[in-house]
Amino acid sequence: MTAEHDNPAWFEDERFWNDFFPHLFSEERAAEAARIVAQSPLFRFPPGARVLDLCCGPGLFTVPLARNGHAVTGVDRSGRLLKHASSACHEAGVGAQLVEADMLDFAEHGAFDVIVNMFTSFGYFDRHEDNVQVLHNAHASLAPGGSLLIDVVGKEVLARLDERVSLSEQDGKVLIQRDTILDDWTRLRSDWFSIDGSAAARGSMTIYLYSAAELRDMLGTAGFDDVRFFGGYLGTPYDHRAERLIAVATKDVDVRGD
Repeated sequence: MTAEHDNPAWFEDERFWNDFFPHLFSEERAAEAARIVAQSPLFRFPPGARVLDLCCGPGLFTVPLARNGHAVTGVDRSGRLLKHASSACHEAGVGAQLVEADMLDFAEHGAFDVIVNMFTSFGYFDRHEDNVQVLHNAHASLAPGGSLLIDVVGKEVLARLDERVSLSEQDGKVLIQRDTILDDWTRLRSDWFSIDGSAAARGSMTIYLYSAAELRDMLGTAGFDDVRFFGGYLGTPYDHRAERLIAVATKDVDVRGD
C-alpha cells in the first residue's frame, strides 16, 4: 500500500479475509450479486461496456458482469481474493482481466465506461482525503460520459436501523457482529467473532461513514457534476425507507482527462 502506516490497516491483513471469507463471500452473497446484475435498472449498461469492478474481491460481480457480455476488469489489493475471482471466472466460462492493485493508487485514464464499487467497499481509509482520492482516480479512469456506481450503507440508513449486535450462521459457522459508532458519526467499527465448533476467530474493520450530502460533496470535489442517489438496487428513492445508499455519478462528456 502506498500510504504509510506504523501498523497495517485491517484490510491489509489477509487473515481477516481468510477467517471471514465464508460470511463475506457466501454462495448466497454471490447469488444476490447475480440477481442485482440481472434485475437492477442501475446495471443496464450499454452492450459490451468496459466495466471496472473496483474492489472486486472473489468476483461476486465480476462474473455476472462478464456473463452479460461486458469487458470486465476486476481490481483488488488482495492476491488471495483475486485467485478466487480467477477460479470463479474459469468455472463460469467467462473472461475478465484481474489486476492486483490498491484503489488508492489505481487509475487508467479514460479506460472505462462504467465503474462499480459494491457491497460497502468504500471508505476503507483512515484519512478522509484518501477516500476522496479514490473518487478522483475513478473520475480519471472513466471515459467522458462514463458513470460511477458506489453502494454503501449511508449514515441515515444506519441510524434508522439501530442494530448494534447481530447474529448469523453460514455453513455451520456462527458470526457475531457488533457495531460501534465512532468520532461523532464519522466512522463505524465492526467487531466480528466467527465460531466454528471449538475454533474461533476475531477481527475488526473500521470504515468512514458518509451521508448522501457528504458523498455528493466528495463526488463534486472529484469532478463529477451529475450525481443521483437511490435507496435500493431496484432504483428506489433515497428516503426514509432506504436500505442502501447508492450513488450514480456521471463524468461530463466535455471532460477529456484529469
